[in-house]
Amino acid sequence: MLELPPLSLYVHVPWCVRKCPYCDFNSHEHDGDLPEAEYIEALCADFDANLPALAGRELESIFIGGGTPSLFSAGAFEQLLQYINRHVNFSPSIEITLEANPGTAEAARFRDYRSLGINRLSLGIQSFADTQLKRLGRIHDSAQARRAIDLARAAGFDNFNLDLMHGLPEQSVTEAMADLDTALAFAPPHLSWYQLTIEPNTVFYSRPPPLPAEPVLESLQVEGLARLADAGLVRYEVSAYSLAGRQSTHNLNYWRFGDYIGIGAGAHGKLTRPEADEILRTRAHRQPRHYLAATASRQAERKAVTGDERPLEFLLNALRLVEGFSEAQFAARTGLPFSRIAKQVECLTKTGLLSHTDGRVTTTDKGYSLLNSVLEEFL
Repeated sequence: MLELPPLSLYVHVPWCVRKCPYCDFNSHEHDGDLPEAEYIEALCADFDANLPALAGRELESIFIGGGTPSLFSAGAFEQLLQYINRHVNFSPSIEITLEANPGTAEAARFRDYRSLGINRLSLGIQSFADTQLKRLGRIHDSAQARRAIDLARAAGFDNFNLDLMHGLPEQSVTEAMADLDTALAFAPPHLSWYQLTIEPNTVFYSRPPPLPAEPVLESLQVEGLARLADAGLVRYEVSAYSLAGRQSTHNLNYWRFGDYIGIGAGAHGKLTRPEADEILRTRAHRQPRHYLAATASRQAERKAVTGDERPLEFLLNALRLVEGFSEAQFAARTGLPFSRIAKQVECLTKTGLLSHTDGRVTTTDKGYSLLNSVLEEFL
């Protein structure tokens, strides 16, 4: 039987200064003044539309992503957070994360963001090499990246994430390790270290850059994992590493198949309704102008996740986690008995891709390297 999982809120701010050639997120270059006040008003109305589903529940985390949310003023987010908190309770230990770019204009606002209750930053560093930053279309340089990390700490953010890519165009193992070593020198409590992938509907997809060969990618992965472990950053998800107790509450809720409200242009949401044996997926209008102009509803899509779809949707998330999942958790989050996937789990365990011990399923190191193949077994 379905049980109510923890609840999070995702807020999407769709504008950025310049669209990066690898980015497939719902982000739009802006010219002129941003419609900040109008957009905050729309977010509040969007949140109102979700209130019937929130009765008696409290928010465990809020993540403000984009785009570049740090283009908005602290006052705008203060208005939004106060409005939300008037209508729903915040957990006493709520994690409120803001994505930010290291550009000078955004970094200057860090102290103001911290003062209004945002207690975690996620900084889009991507690389400390100026040549790579230019190739990636980033608007900051290495000096600004370093400065932004120092400013975040000075502003009182003792909990922050650094986003760092590897497998960049023509990147050698030595260059990738230099990037990683620079990041680790700042002793971040959390690091997202992930490989550049070429996604459809991006500039890199139509004009692919020269990427490192597979042996280079394998070598830098092995060396990188060793350095992360030496630095005390424990891998808890495929591309997420943290000090003890500094895992991302928000992202853990995604990966554990928790619930989340999504507000903002293109934002996705997931809600569990045990009384109706229903899991709903929602998506708002993607185009900012359509989202702002909507009056009756800002949702472009609302659909139920069928019983046949639930196992794979759950596993797409849970098998990314080092902790894996328990048989009881599968049943509580999908409303289905573990027997629905038991045969596939048994086969994958025999081939060494999964481990199934004491009622808990985890992905092995071998399975991590072949995760897509693992998931295909559940199609």
